[in-house]
Amino acid sequence: MTRNIFILAFTFLSIVGNCQKLKLEEIMKGESFIGNQPTNGRWSLDGKKVYFEWNPKDELGTSTYFWQKGMAKPEVVTPKEASFSQLDFKTKPGSDIVFYLDKGSLYSYSIQSKKVKKLIQQSVPLSNLQLGSQSGILFFEQNNNVFKYNTKEGMVLQITNFTKGSEKEKKPEKETYLNTQQKELFQFIRDKEAKKQWNLAKTKAVKSDFAKEYFYGKDDFYNLKVNPNGNFATFLLVGETEAKKEKMEVLITADGYNQSPDTKEKVSVNNFVKTKFGIYSVAKDSVYYVNFSTLSHIQDTPKYYEQYDNLKNKAKEDKLVVAQAPVYNENGSLAIVEIRSQDNKDRWLINLNLNKGTFEEIEYQHDEAWIGGPGIPSYSFDSGNLGFLSDNETIYFQSEATGYSHLYTYNIKTKKKTQLTKGNWEVRDVTLSKDKKIFYLSTNKTHPGNRNFYKLAVKEGVLHPILTKDGAHEVVLSPDEKSLLVRYSYKNVPWDFYVAENKKNTILQQVSSSVSEDFKKYQWREPEIITFKAQDGTPVNARLYTPKAEIANKAAVIFVHGAGYLQNVHNFWSTYYREYMFHNLLTDLGYTVLDIDYRGSDGYGRDFRTGIYRFMGGKDLSDHLDSKKVLVEKYGIDTNRVGIYGGSYGGFITLMAMLTTPGEFASGAALRSVTDWAHYNHGYTGNILNFPETDPEAYTKSSPIYYADNLKGNLVMLHGMVDDNVEYKDIVRLSQRFIELQKKNWTLASFPVEAHGFKETYSWIDEYSRILNLFNSTLLKQ
Repeated sequence: MTRNIFILAFTFLSIVGNCQKLKLEEIMKGESFIGNQPTNGRWSLDGKKVYFEWNPKDELGTSTYFWQKGMAKPEVVTPKEASFSQLDFKTKPGSDIVFYLDKGSLYSYSIQSKKVKKLIQQSVPLSNLQLGSQSGILFFEQNNNVFKYNTKEGMVLQITNFTKGSEKEKKPEKETYLNTQQKELFQFIRDKEAKKQWNLAKTKAVKSDFAKEYFYGKDDFYNLKVNPNGNFATFLLVGETEAKKEKMEVLITADGYNQSPDTKEKVSVNNFVKTKFGIYSVAKDSVYYVNFSTLSHIQDTPKYYEQYDNLKNKAKEDKLVVAQAPVYNENGSLAIVEIRSQDNKDRWLINLNLNKGTFEEIEYQHDEAWIGGPGIPSYSFDSGNLGFLSDNETIYFQSEATGYSHLYTYNIKTKKKTQLTKGNWEVRDVTLSKDKKIFYLSTNKTHPGNRNFYKLAVKEGVLHPILTKDGAHEVVLSPDEKSLLVRYSYKNVPWDFYVAENKKNTILQQVSSSVSEDFKKYQWREPEIITFKAQDGTPVNARLYTPKAEIANKAAVIFVHGAGYLQNVHNFWSTYYREYMFHNLLTDLGYTVLDIDYRGSDGYGRDFRTGIYRFMGGKDLSDHLDSKKVLVEKYGIDTNRVGIYGGSYGGFITLMAMLTTPGEFASGAALRSVTDWAHYNHGYTGNILNFPETDPEAYTKSSPIYYADNLKGNLVMLHGMVDDNVEYKDIVRLSQRFIELQKKNWTLASFPVEAHGFKETYSWIDEYSRILNLFNSTLLKQ
């Protein structure tokens, strides 16, 4: 019977396959089939050229191309110009001279004359170049110390003198019979010792103008930064972690011997570290540390503690925090520091008094799940959008206080906080004009799936549309801010570069053309974006691919995007471009394909983002069950002929669907799947599920491995063996559970040379051939 079903399925695939235009072997080539899309757009210093990385000839790697007005198409630049175009230039507004570091050496460059001058080259490389508040003053870092360079005088001064380790006291010379005898017998020896002590006292009486050596112990040294006038330097000391690193076995190697590199630390409270935020005062030639114990809510405990007997009455203690390097106003008179709790539920902004080592709290944000959102990174060791406006006393930052990430200002002197943007949409990116009076914003104001570009004058507070066409606009302002370099894409139109004037409702002029002739031959679908209500009433967006009525087979495939906090139901070209093409292929075969932005996805505000807190496989999975219901009730899909697949987080949801809701899906393909969250990364998992030691219930109910006995339907698992993100061991452990439970309707395909993101075309072809065969053999009517 099984053999007959297989023959029927194979015959059906062969018949349909003769009619379809797309070939799996071709679309799995990815950009080699589509055309390699350009990236990393930027302007030349004089604003006459644009540069970007591109590979239009599908060579082994990208090259740097340039385009300027009047050219018919972009051209390759020399390796020297390519390298120069990617440097990080520092300059004052309106200045002809820029400064930069290249291979650890310091240079200046005249924009007008194009003259390069090497200023400093040493055996130990320079890093972290900063401009001082005074003209011609630069600061740089070398060997974990700050140096000041006066470009007019050519003079270098070392400001700090930090050294790892502990100061070793010189032990007094051990008294022996012989050296005691020598002192007693000879006046010469006694005179020599007296002179030595006199010189030592003289030296101590004269204060050196060189910073005294400061030993900072065994801690790691981070975020060294000097204030613009050079009077203070701040740094962060980070203690050692107790966490153990995972090892990965690499079997396919050049020399034939296995390798076992360290990969990552698993989620654990053992990853918490003690940190110290230090200030070095040049005038005092001393170091002192900031005490953050007076921060508001520093001893608050998470609400989930109340569910555990061992935690609900836990003694109060200060949370472990991380302080970022200060953001300074132009003259260095104000220093604003962002602080995050290491459980990432709290964020503070403080006004730091560098001279006294004290602070005034100016903003507190809290999320019982985790702090995050556009412009507000989800990890405690990262910093968000933060800076000063032109008056040098007003800062800007982003907050999800309203439930959506919006832009705010706060005046340090008047203590007035102002919300500049508002509505049920997000500010995705922020660029401040050179005069610090105008914001350029990327938002999803017109639709969650758009990335539009606006201008907002600080004093006016009104959004002026510049680029609002459906799709996504990644914009880089020209040096004079009169022109825009735009990387644009649409649902079925891959990314390319365009230029435009910086004006209201401007028009794009195409610069690059990346799409191949083979890609153009097929009429790629614009998937319809639909919205349905989840069982709790929350609107959920989805991409829908529907076949022509004459070939519709009443079967459906649901795709689950990865990352959890990511968006794929949008109006621009997807990072899942192979999957997009595969969905077109499936639709040509008569399948209906649905791809949803489930709970936890990006682009829909705080409550949607944190909807999976303490239960992955909860609302995110029920959203998929609700989407299946829509397919059955509205689009005529047979409830017994729905499959599900996805990679990474999508693989996890596939496993949870097959194991916690057995029978809902006839088949599932789980790629590079997390099977047990206690074995995943610290920063990502700790935000959503807290920590295994403090919230074990969240881990148990969220991990597929605990539901292995429920498997029903047909499951294919696919995993790279050198995956240093979701370890291959994850899928091996689940496989062992299936073996012990005597489950038969599952298979595992292993890919020996692939990491988390597959690279080789032959791997992609093998992987998706298995997925296609799974759906054709389990979902098509027999």
